[in-house]
Amino acid sequence: MLRKFLKLIVLVPLGLFIIMFAVANRQVVTVSLDVFGTEPPLFSVTAPLFIVVLLTLTAGVIVGGVATWLNQAKWRGDARRARAEARRLAAEVREAREREAKPGLPMIGHDRAHRRPAA
Repeated sequence: MLRKFLKLIVLVPLGLFIIMFAVANRQVVTVSLDVFGTEPPLFSVTAPLFIVVLLTLTAGVIVGGVATWLNQAKWRGDARRARAEARRLAAEVREAREREAKPGLPMIGHDRAHRRPAA
């Protein structure tokens, strides 16, 4: 419930801000990637300013997310190995308990561990 409320507190103002930004910045701009400045530009796009800004922000978020994901690869691998080790150890413990519960199947080293030393 609290999570939904906090999400609402963040998303509603953000949505209102984006709508106000879009309405206030409807003028058309030309974005050119022609570094030599030829007339007419070799590669240019004409679009409303708010679309240019929002697409740039979206591209930045995507690039940042990919960079973060790539940087976290080491920790994801460590976590994967730790989970596999935990599953292996849990299976080993389960097998040891099953052997201990079955009479007539001695565990290796089990009988020596519970003997009292001769005095």
